[in-house]
Amino acid sequence: MGSVKDLVVLKKPEGGRTGIGRFIFSDRYSVFDWGEMPDHIKNKGTALCIIGACLFEKLEEMGIKTHYLGVVEDAKSKRLSELKEPGNGMEIKLLRVIKPEIKENVYDYSVYQNERSNFLVPLEVIYRNSLPEGSSVFKRLKEASLKLEDIGLDEMPWPGQKLENPILDVSTKLEATDRYVTWEEAKNIAGLADDEVKEIKRITLLVNELITREARRVGLVNEDGKIELGFDEDRNLMLVDVLGTPDECRFTFEDMPVSKEVARIFYRNTDWCKEVEEAKKKDRVGWKKLVRATPPSLPNRLEELISLLYQACCNEITRKRWFATPPLKEILLEIKEVL
Repeated sequence: MGSVKDLVVLKKPEGGRTGIGRFIFSDRYSVFDWGEMPDHIKNKGTALCIIGACLFEKLEEMGIKTHYLGVVEDAKSKRLSELKEPGNGMEIKLLRVIKPEIKENVYDYSVYQNERSNFLVPLEVIYRNSLPEGSSVFKRLKEASLKLEDIGLDEMPWPGQKLENPILDVSTKLEATDRYVTWEEAKNIAGLADDEVKEIKRITLLVNELITREARRVGLVNEDGKIELGFDEDRNLMLVDVLGTPDECRFTFEDMPVSKEVARIFYRNTDWCKEVEEAKKKDRVGWKKLVRATPPSLPNRLEELISLLYQACCNEITRKRWFATPPLKEILLEIKEVL
């Protein structure tokens, strides 16, 4: 399925009927769009699976539909409370993925005007609780492709601003390079009714509230994150993919990133990264062919600490000791020293 997560199809979705699949969360990771890196982060996949499952179960308790069916153990789909040990397989309902056609170098989404149920909404919804330096929001405001009223602000924001109310952003999902769109464009792309757009925003805000609350409880700040949605057999919106993990959200601890961004910080100081940056300037599509260097391995201790970071996040967010690790705060303080 991708560089870090695989999909096993048990039953294909057809017509108005959903299918069944399993996500296999791997210990692979990717930075700078490179694809699989030379190291694997031990237990990362299992930790992400359990965090995602925990949040899906909490959201279902809140009355929000999801595609989550359970975590796989002994070839069966189980709730977290039924597991004997953590696993890296998540069973899910599968929806149809309907890809837009490309006509004269423009994506044609007209197919969605006639689709009613059982498909992935071709959008990604982003919530932002802060605006770090380098955020795409500043560039888009400067270019006038985004207006203050589009994001509910009265005055120009500043880098590092903590927002009083979260900003909701939306981008395409199935294009070669995802692009930000207005909510009116998003509505037309996916063939959404006005009340469905309102419902998407409501769900996103509730997801943000839950993740922010759970992150704060363990000493983390939920800066931003993303969700994906689909329509079930009866055209009810439901959450899909996975959410609330350190790979889907930008968590920080005392302004330090709590995710694979730790690895990015290390790689930014390597010759390989500089070569990647130069290659992307020359060719945005075929840049990887221009990179002769290979990414170096992470230092052993940093690799261990990143592994412990994921495992400790899982323990503390789910309130259960799935892995034998030191407290999350201790791990983060040592990472600060190493970096």
